[in-house]
Amino acid sequence: MSSTQSGIDQVSRVDRLGPAEITDVLALARTAGDADGADPMDEHVLLRLRDEHAAASHLVARSTDGTLTGYAHLDTTDPDSGVGVELMVHPAYRRRGTGRALARGVLATAAGPLRAWAHGDHPSAAALAVDLGFHRARVLWQLRRPLAAPLPEPRLPDGVTLRAFRPGSDEEAWLTLNARAFADHPEQGRWTADDLRVRLTEPWFDPAGFLLAVESATGRLLGFHWTKVHERPGSARIGEVYVLGVEPTAHGGGLGRALTMAGLAYLRDRRGLDRVMLYVDESNTGAVALYERLGFARWSAHVNYQLG
Repeated sequence: MSSTQSGIDQVSRVDRLGPAEITDVLALARTAGDADGADPMDEHVLLRLRDEHAAASHLVARSTDGTLTGYAHLDTTDPDSGVGVELMVHPAYRRRGTGRALARGVLATAAGPLRAWAHGDHPSAAALAVDLGFHRARVLWQLRRPLAAPLPEPRLPDGVTLRAFRPGSDEEAWLTLNARAFADHPEQGRWTADDLRVRLTEPWFDPAGFLLAVESATGRLLGFHWTKVHERPGSARIGEVYVLGVEPTAHGGGLGRALTMAGLAYLRDRRGLDRVMLYVDESNTGAVALYERLGFARWSAHVNYQLG
């Protein structure tokens, strides 16, 4: 462990977080998310906090009384392609240099290119990124849609049926399809069996909401719509188009639209939800146009900054 002093906060590097520290980080994430209207860390990072084998480093900032005032997570799984960075500061301890101290700690700790997400495109994050020489490289939109509005009936292509995901038998085929559907995606296309496993054991996982499009004659997977329901005490429930993908050779037949509608109908009719969200890359103009035609509108932006 190493540390530096920043005003009244001490920033320390930790190779592995203990249970109490993980609890503190999760509580900080909830507090920051409630204040900013956007979770400060993505799901992948939060899952990795509990994985003792994850390749990561941690920077923690604490006040003199021991309060966790800030945290930065460094994903070092593949440093050649860039170290992934997520950083957050407690709302009550902002404007005192904690975020800048954490960022400078990241620069001093990480080797190679850096990729940092600013969830919610917070102005302070943008200003800090510019000051430190990062450039805006990628934008991820969160889109939302009410489910009370009419939903078009899903129209599957001929010879295609829908069924639920079967834990224990569909994992390998799904991972293969996911890799093909997201071959050019910097995160989704790289999912491993462990990435899938940890999500299948999360409390929110519901196999009935993991819809698979299957070629009737062969049983081959052609597409999927994995839905998710967000339930947080004190907040309204909301559904999510968690992951939606189509086999590249099945593009152009309306399968993506049908899967979208089937998942939305499930969230409304089976889970009783009245709104849904999804994430889509700004550069994926085709997908953005499709979702906007289906009634989705832009809600917030998440920006990826890069250095090196």
